[in-house]
Amino acid sequence: MGIKYYIDEKKYRIKPKEKYIRVNGWAFDTLGKEVHYKALMNGKPVDNLRVKGINRKDVEKKYKKYTVPCDSGFHIKNYVNIADVPQTFELYASNGEETKCLIKLNKKQILKIRDDSTISYNIDLIYVRETKVEISGWASSVDGADAVGFALKDSEGKEVEFKLKRSKREDLIDAGLIESKDVLCGFQVEFFYDEQSDFCLSISDGNKTKYLSFNLDHIRKKQSVREKVGFVRAAYKYATPEYAKKTIKYVKKNGFSNLKQHIFMKVMHSGKDYEEWFEENRPSNEELDKERQTEFDKKPLISIIVPTYKTPIKYLREMIDSVINQTYQNWELCIADGSEGDEAVEAELERYSKLDPRIKYKLLEKNLGISGNTNGALALAIGEYIGLFDHDDILAPNALYEVVKCLQEKDYDILYTDEDKVDGDGKEHMDPNFKPDFSIDLFRSHNYITHFFVAKKSIIDEIGGFRPEFDGSQDYDLMFRCIEKAESIKHIPMILYHWRVHMNSVAGDPSSKMYAYEAGKRAIEEHLKRVGLEATVEHVGLWGMYHVKYKVHGNPLVSIVIPNKDHISDLKKCVESLYAVNRYKNFEIVIVENNSEEKETFAYYEKLQKDHDNIRVIEWKEGFNYSAINNYGVKETKGEYLLFLNNDTELISPDAIEEMLGCCMREDVGAVGAKLLYEDDTVQHAGVVIGFGGYAGHVNTGIGRDDYGYMVRARINCNYSAVTAACMMTKKTLFNEVGGFDEQFVVACNDVDYCLKIRELNKWIVFNAFAEWHHYESKSRGYEDTREKRKRFDGEVEKFQKKWQNVLDKGDPFYNKNFAITQAPFTLG
Repeated sequence: MGIKYYIDEKKYRIKPKEKYIRVNGWAFDTLGKEVHYKALMNGKPVDNLRVKGINRKDVEKKYKKYTVPCDSGFHIKNYVNIADVPQTFELYASNGEETKCLIKLNKKQILKIRDDSTISYNIDLIYVRETKVEISGWASSVDGADAVGFALKDSEGKEVEFKLKRSKREDLIDAGLIESKDVLCGFQVEFFYDEQSDFCLSISDGNKTKYLSFNLDHIRKKQSVREKVGFVRAAYKYATPEYAKKTIKYVKKNGFSNLKQHIFMKVMHSGKDYEEWFEENRPSNEELDKERQTEFDKKPLISIIVPTYKTPIKYLREMIDSVINQTYQNWELCIADGSEGDEAVEAELERYSKLDPRIKYKLLEKNLGISGNTNGALALAIGEYIGLFDHDDILAPNALYEVVKCLQEKDYDILYTDEDKVDGDGKEHMDPNFKPDFSIDLFRSHNYITHFFVAKKSIIDEIGGFRPEFDGSQDYDLMFRCIEKAESIKHIPMILYHWRVHMNSVAGDPSSKMYAYEAGKRAIEEHLKRVGLEATVEHVGLWGMYHVKYKVHGNPLVSIVIPNKDHISDLKKCVESLYAVNRYKNFEIVIVENNSEEKETFAYYEKLQKDHDNIRVIEWKEGFNYSAINNYGVKETKGEYLLFLNNDTELISPDAIEEMLGCCMREDVGAVGAKLLYEDDTVQHAGVVIGFGGYAGHVNTGIGRDDYGYMVRARINCNYSAVTAACMMTKKTLFNEVGGFDEQFVVACNDVDYCLKIRELNKWIVFNAFAEWHHYESKSRGYEDTREKRKRFDGEVEKFQKKWQNVLDKGDPFYNKNFAITQAPFTLG
């Protein structure tokens, strides 16, 4: 017991105009006593000791059994005479009863930690790819971060061309390593390499220069070891007794031959444990105190409405307390109780209303059902905004603060947050729902918004509140009607609502409320009628998940464009599926012949055109350019809708083209992608997210055909920023409006670029999970199966980054900023 501490760094810094001894570390008292610091220099007390407290969540996490203060970290500076070197320096920490010496240095030791550079820097990571190296870190100077420049040379001293990106590093300000004016000190250096292995990166500010030499072969070996160790550690986890039963069950079902791949997929898709992430990211007491002191320009009254019905007292108290403890204070809690004489609930509501005048309640004469009871609570509300809250759930203490913080930038009509679930005791956090920004197709597939939902009262009043005929999915119905009236919807990507899981909750037992899913189906159907869309809605065999199948109006011609060079066996399988499996018959096929060399290819073309009057083969005589070839093919099409198709695809579901066409005919849709499966029925494509690898990446890749993916998004229709053009449908008018595929993207990036151009027109990109195709592309091949191709791919990525840097900087709206873009999809960093 007593004081615990650790010293991370100590420096004797000599700058042109100042000298100081700097110490970074942490310290806290295990009994919760306040810790103070003092120093002696040359045996005398230091009067001008500068101490800055730093938030150290890593220390809080490591020492959970103690009450670790939020500012347990420290950044201490002791300024010294510019002319003299101190003979001794001592630093102490005291809790009033105990004093511990943290550092004791003599003159020789001080000189040993001397640093007279004008540059401060750190290399965070050097990552070696097949053709490219990425170096990231930060660098600042006494003259400011903008005074720092970089140069790169090979082992022969020749200049190497590189790309430099600057970034903000607020974390270094918090750590006391830089001043706020130097926040733009982060950097990333990227460069291509061939056979060369040794390089030198120099960092200079005009006064001093730091030379950092590195060997790519050495770094690559260390990199490989790290990756292997990570795999072994994670794989070991799946061999522990905790997982033994699951492993045996898997082997019985799938055999030992598939076990290695199963473990590999688990490892590759595993990120930080959610409980660990939650503890690291929940606001500290210090942060909550700062929020309570914040004065907003706009301070709307938020009415939180709650219908109660025989609520367990423990849950009722925790629900109400979570509102009382909000860091934003301009709220009212409106409760309508339909418990029909539950004296304990009535007494508790009366007690709280006397405790806080912002708490209003009404005792209903009888239970009016969930909608009727909620309308009773709504009748009490006078706020500008309404928040929906269940009687046994918990709001995060900063929930309303974050809502109002967003309202400072714009008077949004609707706001919603991320959420998780908690056990009956409210202590264990689990099953987080990290949501995308508003996605109409995902919302029509299931109520992914759920909690915490906040809307303008004027909109809720206009639509008439909750409707009893939708009890069980009354929120879903109300949200649809609010969304139809809303002009602006804001998603707050923070876990601000905790949905309690217990025996009687839908979260704990979905089958307990089958009527709710029927009501949800009717809510979607009514919504579609109101917005003028003809479609059928079906259950998909998963709790609360739906399949909206849009009607194909008329019989429009679909032009299927297929580039091809030889590979007749692939092409034959593709074309035959369009005639033998496909139900939609009004289509034409335009095959763009691209410098084939085999006689059998041309013989097959001749036979196809002879057997089918809706197939044409046109010839592209120039070199390979995927974008140019498809643009050329489109000029020869006659249809209103274009379906770009790789020659190694094969239609699986008979109604796949109808599925895609129904979505694509909607006025608000720009492009539709399909669910593509490898030959072994694992997923190749189920949506594309912007940002992976500085470009974009497929998500859900490698999971089974029937696996859910994250939040079931691999099994239901939803929106993404992009889909692959290996199987993509779009309107011909839109294709021409945006100029088709950008021909600077010869092999890669063209489909993602096209989708982003469509997104600029405010059109949706739809992933249709019910349009299934095989895509026989090799799992291991990809775009970069030779060094030359990899280099070309990296070059095209650079062009993409230059064109879409603003999109990359903002992050993908259909992903979630809490997921790390530098590791496996849908994992926490």
